[in-house]
Amino acid sequence: MAKKRIRIDMEDSDGARYDIKLEGNVTREKILKIFEMMDLMNIEEEQEVTNMDSIGSKIWHIVDKFFPMGKFTSTNILEKYEDEFNEPIKLSIISTYLSRFSLKGKIDRIRTGREWTYQTIKIGQKQQ
Repeated sequence: MAKKRIRIDMEDSDGARYDIKLEGNVTREKILKIFEMMDLMNIEEEQEVTNMDSIGSKIWHIVDKFFPMGKFTSTNILEKYEDEFNEPIKLSIISTYLSRFSLKGKIDRIRTGREWTYQTIKIGQKQQ
């Protein structure tokens, strides 16, 4: 199994920057502790602005909108992409982008038989 890596870059309201890197046996509990620390330090999560100009951003939009928690395949993304944007796309392009997202640590990628199964790496939403 591949070694998991997560990197979190933060900035507080005073402009101080924090870089945290987790490697190895990264668990949900460990990540939640980091978010608890962020809460204690009053560091707000930034909302990402989605730029829909590129194919990669469109694919990430599909992943984020339709598969925020569950597992999915490149074929699932293909179907949702074509429904959402009403334009064709090759499965190989989607597979390439999903592979890149995996390398960047945005999604987990697991071999299931002859295909890859993906799952987003998300921390529980900040509770109010």
